[in-house]
Amino acid sequence: MTGSPAPQHYAPIWSADTRRTPPAVGGERETLDAVLDWYRATFELKCAGLSSEQLSEHAVPPSTLSLHGLVRHLAGVERWWFRIQFAGEDVPLLYYSDDDPDQDFDDLARDAAEAFAVWHAECERSRQITAAAASLDETGIRKSSGEPISLRRIIVDMIAEYARHNGHADLLRERIDGATGR
Repeated sequence: MTGSPAPQHYAPIWSADTRRTPPAVGGERETLDAVLDWYRATFELKCAGLSSEQLSEHAVPPSTLSLHGLVRHLAGVERWWFRIQFAGEDVPLLYYSDDDPDQDFDDLARDAAEAFAVWHAECERSRQITAAAASLDETGIRKSSGEPISLRRIIVDMIAEYARHNGHADLLRERIDGATGR
């Protein structure tokens, strides 16, 4: 089979990898910020080049996960942790209500490009909040308990959130078009 194209399920999706590699040596804050941004960029790469319909596809039944739903969810998580919990901003929740707690995944009526614009804006606001903090030891207040939570813990939890959902995105992307990546 010399000269045959590689099977589609081995097609890499990393041809335009513009992620900035986190530093191998650096301070805690620089490292945590860089790793979180690397995971954000990784998620975006996993979604790159797909149509709105593909992004909204529930590709791993019976799960209702989709890349479109994940981007909505991640925008909401960014807002919840950085703006509401840490900075104490009085802003509405995104894609969530007590009556419809799963609307980030279930209500995909709007175009995925809009969800990405919201996610980009939330990530940028999160970066601004993080940059304005004097220290990783600064705290916000958990809405559920009234207990303090440090910026350090929020960033670590966000890294875990993105790592988990990047794994979901890997599976979804491979089912949608066979593309795989790291």
